[in-house]
Amino acid sequence: MNASDKGEAVEPEPAAASRPDWRDDIFAAMQAAAICQVGYVPDAGHARLIELCQADPQIRAVVLTSEEEGIGLAAGAWLGGQRAALLMQSSGVGNCINLLSLAKACRFPLVMLVTMRGEWAEFNPWQVAMGTKTQAALELMDVLVYRVEHAEEAGETVAAALDIAFNGSLATAVLLSQRLIGAKRW
Repeated sequence: MNASDKGEAVEPEPAAASRPDWRDDIFAAMQAAAICQVGYVPDAGHARLIELCQADPQIRAVVLTSEEEGIGLAAGAWLGGQRAALLMQSSGVGNCINLLSLAKACRFPLVMLVTMRGEWAEFNPWQVAMGTKTQAALELMDVLVYRVEHAEEAGETVAAALDIAFNGSLATAVLLSQRLIGAKRW
């Protein structure tokens, strides 16, 4: 049985052997920014990044019940002198809309890395509604939104989002396109 038979993500074509995986580039950017806490809801698109965070003794990887808990985690980390990031899928952005007002009103840094669904080669129509409105919803809540379409952009884009978030006490989101993460096949 292969990955597509189990309903798992099918990775896009592998990058050149000399190039590290784009998730490694994101993890390196997180380490360089001194991220100490990472909140996440389990997601196939973030699986490798979650594993890297769990394996790093300098990072506390926290499984969330729902994505909006990650906003509270980021607020608490900042109040405690640490930096946090939140990993979620685009469908989870809908769960966060009301609590994004906390980041805006209290002006603490919030970094969200969002794997996109409802885009390129989506099989599940339930994912399309939020997937097509994720960026607009975040922007309506004054979140600075960056988008990654190509693997070579991932590390640099995440580093830029981390910098502006922590230097300006702003909310940022990096949308990792469905074409980048790979379409799911059933």
